[in-house]
Amino acid sequence: MKASRLATAGALAASAVVVLSSPAFAHVGVQPEGTAAKGGYAVIDFKVPNERDNASTTKLEVTFPADQPLASVMPEPVPGWDIKVTKSKLAKPVEAHGKQLTEAVTKVTWTADGKGIAPGFFEKFPVSVGALPENADQMVFKAIQTYSNKEVVRWIEEQKEGEEEPETPAPVLTLSAAEDDHHGASATDDASSDETAADTENASAETAAPADTSDTTARVLAVVGIVVGALGVAYGVLAGRRRTNA
Repeated sequence: MKASRLATAGALAASAVVVLSSPAFAHVGVQPEGTAAKGGYAVIDFKVPNERDNASTTKLEVTFPADQPLASVMPEPVPGWDIKVTKSKLAKPVEAHGKQLTEAVTKVTWTADGKGIAPGFFEKFPVSVGALPENADQMVFKAIQTYSNKEVVRWIEEQKEGEEEPETPAPVLTLSAAEDDHHGASATDDASSDETAADTENASAETAAPADTSDTTARVLAVVGIVVGALGVAYGVLAGRRRTNA
């Protein structure tokens, strides 16, 4: 009985933990496909779960931070969704990677042309962005999720240091350290790398040749030594027999 009660209590406790912790994960978030390096380009996914059991998600609006304008924002087509990219004039032109930006994308809106995201499912909305800020550790995107029953959830609350996660947190993209080449290695760099690798391989082969010769010489000398030693032993035995016979 005691074991049974303990097992039941454990199961209930585990269920309570799952129920209490699940809301923290069920919100609109953003993650890079790979890395999102400072000053580089990346594909980021806005992940949208459906938190309702009686309605579908039919619309997502993501606002891009005006103080971190991006020169390039290109959404990837998502089957079943219409996409609208909104650009706005910047209050003050911004210098970004050698280009002066007078306008930038301030919002991307996805609207379902069908059923949308059904209860119990989620959808990813990929966007290619860049160049990412060089002097920031993160980007905050505010999102608005609309359901088929006209309910609207605003994921716009920013996390404050030292405080618990807000009830409806805004999606936050964490930026990694800057890479040497923001756009990836060039063909010339690849060729140079191949040549260096080939030179290294040839040098290794040349170094290995004398080593092989030395090994062969050592083996020959060892065999000769064994033979000479054996002959010496045989000579000694024969000499001993002759003395005995004399």
